[in-house]
Amino acid sequence: MFKIVVSDPKTRRTYQKEVGEKESGLMGRKIGDKVKGDFLGLHGYEFQVTGGSDKQGFPMRQDIPGAARKKMLLTGGPGFHPTEGGERRRKIVRGNTVSEEIAQVNMKAVVHGKDSLAKLFGKEEKEEKKEAKAEHKHEEKKEEHKTEAHEHKPEHAEAKHDKPAEHKAEHKAEAHEHKPEHTETKEHKKE
Repeated sequence: MFKIVVSDPKTRRTYQKEVGEKESGLMGRKIGDKVKGDFLGLHGYEFQVTGGSDKQGFPMRQDIPGAARKKMLLTGGPGFHPTEGGERRRKIVRGNTVSEEIAQVNMKAVVHGKDSLAKLFGKEEKEEKKEAKAEHKHEEKKEEHKTEAHEHKPEHAEAKHDKPAEHKAEHKAEAHEHKPEHTETKEHKKE
């Protein structure tokens, strides 16, 4: 059994399906070969083999001919991702040909059919539900934000009005206290 991982460059989504080795027609195919999607039930589609991995998890590499597993000195992926510039490591990788040892084959859609891949893989309804939920949550957050903003505005407005009113009241009280003193002094001067 192969696990076929199909990626759709248009939507940037991937879909998985398990297919028998003989039914798939992938035996002996190499990375870069194009295959019709009839074996997956995807009529009108054409896919390109982009890679894969064997049953032990070792990745296929396009630059290694054959189906054998080899230990190679690598400077980059697949199979090795350097952390420093110029770093090289000896890693075990699989050749570029699909064989019985391969567990997963990665493919990308090159020619698209009438129906979307999501519909053909039965994922369209789930995706629509997820999108609807996401939109609903987004609307709820907007409403919460509006209500919070509406609630905060009066508080800020009251706070703004309260401070000047208190400040004015304090000034009036101080002014009122000072006026009698001044008036007394004026009265004393008149006498």
